[in-house]
Amino acid sequence: MIAAPQFLSPDDYLDLEAQSDIRHEYWDGQAYAMAGGTDAHNTIAGNLFAELRSHLRGTGCRVFMSDMKVRINQGTKFFYPDLMVTCDSGDRNQKLYKSAPCLIVEVLSDSTEAFDRGRKFAAYRQLDRLQEYVLISAHQPQVDLFRRSETGQWVLQSDEGIDAALVLETVGYRIGFDRLYEDVVFDELPTESGVEQGV
Repeated sequence: MIAAPQFLSPDDYLDLEAQSDIRHEYWDGQAYAMAGGTDAHNTIAGNLFAELRSHLRGTGCRVFMSDMKVRINQGTKFFYPDLMVTCDSGDRNQKLYKSAPCLIVEVLSDSTEAFDRGRKFAAYRQLDRLQEYVLISAHQPQVDLFRRSETGQWVLQSDEGIDAALVLETVGYRIGFDRLYEDVVFDELPTESGVEQGV
């Protein structure tokens, strides 16, 4: 992500986004241009969106892909999750962003994985309605799911292998990795000195 130089108020940021051809995320007065995704990234997000769109039809819950923002902490932060679900009636009246998702999904990339797991997850945890946060690898069939417990603790469940499944309790849905990763040509693993890592 590349930062725009000037400080922006939340309203200035929303005005900028309405006129910009490039998406920006917003963190405490600073706008950051977003990079495009890979074939694997888009295919994974598209597969899950199609499954959830069909599953949620008629329930009052809605699923959004990466062109819809989530607003955090009274507008001090705005992000574009790869996918989110909101069942909140108040979100229906918000056309530019959503504030009460119950489920957020990020498909990991090499440039954003540390941020998605760290500072962005810390920001997402400020969302009172959020119950599940899902991180999906674009390198191999592997998913980390963080679920908020009844005591407010975030519990990690990690699954891998094409025979595994992702179970989303928030929306009552299960998808096998064979469907989640259907038609995916995996991104190459990061390399160091020309040697693939984790192989």
